[in-house]
Amino acid sequence: MTGVDILVYADRIGGDLRALRELLTTELVGFAGVHILPFFTPFDGDDAGFDPTDHTVVDSRLGTWADVRALADDGFEVTADLIVNHVSADSPEFRDWLAQGAHSEHEGMFLTFDRVFGGHATEAGITAFYRPRPGLPFTAYQQADGTRRLVWTTFMPSQVDLDVQHPAGEAYLRRVIRTLADGGVRTVRIDAVGYAIKTVGTDSFMTDETLEYVRHLAALCHEAGMRVLVEVHAHYTQQQRIAPLVDLVYDFALPALLLHSLVARTSDRLARWLDIRPANAITVLDTHDGIGIIDAGPVTTGGRELPGLIDHAEMAAVFAAASAATDGESDRASVIPAWCDLPHQINATFYSALGRDDDAYLLCRAVQLFVPGEPQIYYVGLLAGVDDVDLWRSTGQGRDINRHRYTHAEVVEALDRPVVRALRGLVRLRSRHPAFGGEFSWRQTGTAGLELDWVNGDAGAVLTVDLAERHVEIVLRDADGQRRLTGVEEIIDA
Repeated sequence: MTGVDILVYADRIGGDLRALRELLTTELVGFAGVHILPFFTPFDGDDAGFDPTDHTVVDSRLGTWADVRALADDGFEVTADLIVNHVSADSPEFRDWLAQGAHSEHEGMFLTFDRVFGGHATEAGITAFYRPRPGLPFTAYQQADGTRRLVWTTFMPSQVDLDVQHPAGEAYLRRVIRTLADGGVRTVRIDAVGYAIKTVGTDSFMTDETLEYVRHLAALCHEAGMRVLVEVHAHYTQQQRIAPLVDLVYDFALPALLLHSLVARTSDRLARWLDIRPANAITVLDTHDGIGIIDAGPVTTGGRELPGLIDHAEMAAVFAAASAATDGESDRASVIPAWCDLPHQINATFYSALGRDDDAYLLCRAVQLFVPGEPQIYYVGLLAGVDDVDLWRSTGQGRDINRHRYTHAEVVEALDRPVVRALRGLVRLRSRHPAFGGEFSWRQTGTAGLELDWVNGDAGAVLTVDLAERHVEIVLRDADGQRRLTGVEEIIDA
């Protein structure tokens, strides 16, 4: 039976690694694992830690590797990020390359324009590349001798792309992998690998060449004794393609389909997904990024459109509903990538995207915790957090709307709210009830209903939801008899 994990920034809930450990063993007790978002040096760079200057060192303001190992020693399965696509432009390696050029020991580690195009770039070739931001993925840097180099920067100008296929790039990643394993990390999340391999003539996102590289990188992580989770926001068929190559993928389609189902008052798209979703999935509703809607939508590739689990108009309806629920803040905070007419993610907390509706929120969390897979709950979601508009306006980073910095007093206050207590009841249920160690089945009930059923011998757990009425009912069967739970107040005691 699989427990439930929590996804956190050490500095945004607790303050540092030791305080986080204290929280997880006291007020937030009950989680089987913890995914600590980048805690490397620095944890507070331009992209909230996803732009490390040193990927092998714990930022001293958060603690040390001993603090990470202490969490593992407590029995938590620790997950950490392997940031594959890029490093900070302030990293010692990049600075040395700018200073020494071809004489640097890091020559070849960073991906340049010429390395990909070889002097044969065309307008069509350059504009074919997919980028999750407006504009083109290059930044000009000048080396000490005056040579100007055009470096790939897929995400931000301060995040310089690695040439992961060059020996210098691979040596760097091998060093990071070994450090993570030695530090007590048992699952590694491979971040942004979908962009890592640039192939002329394609959009260079999750191509066949990318999949071959994922296979190679997963083998390196397995050699170090770690499980591999791949993070890819893309068409649902990409998750199906990559799932056999690694230990875990994210079920990013689930939150989009739940939002669609509540808007459309139907369960048919969710029902279809339950038939075809990968079994080795981390189930989420929210993460440190936005709520991915592209994951359930259509995509145009190679001149043809692949239909989605929902269509373009239905995607637009989900964005519109979130905008209405957040008084337009999700629209203002979300980014429209190059060559697109809709954002690929909603930047909002999941609770805010539902208009702070406790019943709808509990319904979505119940579905998340009942579908097969390994459930993971983001710290803001655990506390039913609302949009931090002040934070995102102060930083200019739309995703910061869902990255609130909690004081201890705010955590204690949130934990006393009925909707949060009910969610923790669902976490206890998913972690402890024997039915979840058994067999899963499901059926659609009417136009807007679903029934999710777990059976393990004499133990059973059945979730029935009505997406039109936003109604939840749970029936539990175990050695103590049968219980029926409905609504927030009853599920608190699950």
